[in-house]
Amino acid sequence: MKLIRTCRWLAAGLLALLSALPLSAGAQEQLIRKAIAEKFPNAKVESVTKTAFPGLLELVIDGTVFYTDEKFTFVVDGSLIETKTWSNVTQARRDEIEARLQGPIAFRELPLSQAVKTVKGNGRRVIATFEDPNCGFCRQFHSQLAKLNDVTIYTFLYPIISPPDSVEKSRAVWCSKDRSRAWDEVMTTGKIAPAAANCKAPIDEVLKLGQKYNVKSTPTIFLSDGTRLRGALPVEQLEQAIAAAAKAPRK
Repeated sequence: MKLIRTCRWLAAGLLALLSALPLSAGAQEQLIRKAIAEKFPNAKVESVTKTAFPGLLELVIDGTVFYTDEKFTFVVDGSLIETKTWSNVTQARRDEIEARLQGPIAFRELPLSQAVKTVKGNGRRVIATFEDPNCGFCRQFHSQLAKLNDVTIYTFLYPIISPPDSVEKSRAVWCSKDRSRAWDEVMTTGKIAPAAANCKAPIDEVLKLGQKYNVKSTPTIFLSDGTRLRGALPVEQLEQAIAAAAKAPRK
């Protein structure tokens, strides 16, 4: 769908109609949906919603996030940055939509023997993560995970950011006597002693596993009910998600 190439022409044709009189939120949404449907009948308009930013609407079309003004005079295809925390609002929404579209996984089918196991407290709750040793967001996430209690964390070493260095660091972690401690060392200092040349690690297997579950970025988190989360979530949000997953049947 070549939406952006034609949006200017489409917006120009609707401008007079949209600006003729003020519209209610419902009427505004229906008019925008109708305009898109007329030109792109196969497009799925999932939502038209107001954002926290005055005068700016979010459009989700075929799983893609766009923005427009209340009169549909322009369409923006790009990232929206909130300057107070310098967070990427658009990327957060993309992650949320992608996770929803991909749906949950069967947690019990994960080959946990190929992951670094870290037990905190009684370890009753479980999560699995896909992380790269050179991932800055993974380091941020690691500091949040350190605040969790009574959880078992299975970390799949997923070196996709800067091979071969990420691969070598992943091998070094796996080949360590204490893998959990070695992983903490990498996430804390960014350094680790190289592994012995003859040491084998399930790097290829984990890469294939990530491809199977469409893991495109790190950190990606899977909860016990199969829910997928992405990004360096704050511990408060993570605690809420883990608690909700613990109440659901494990998949």
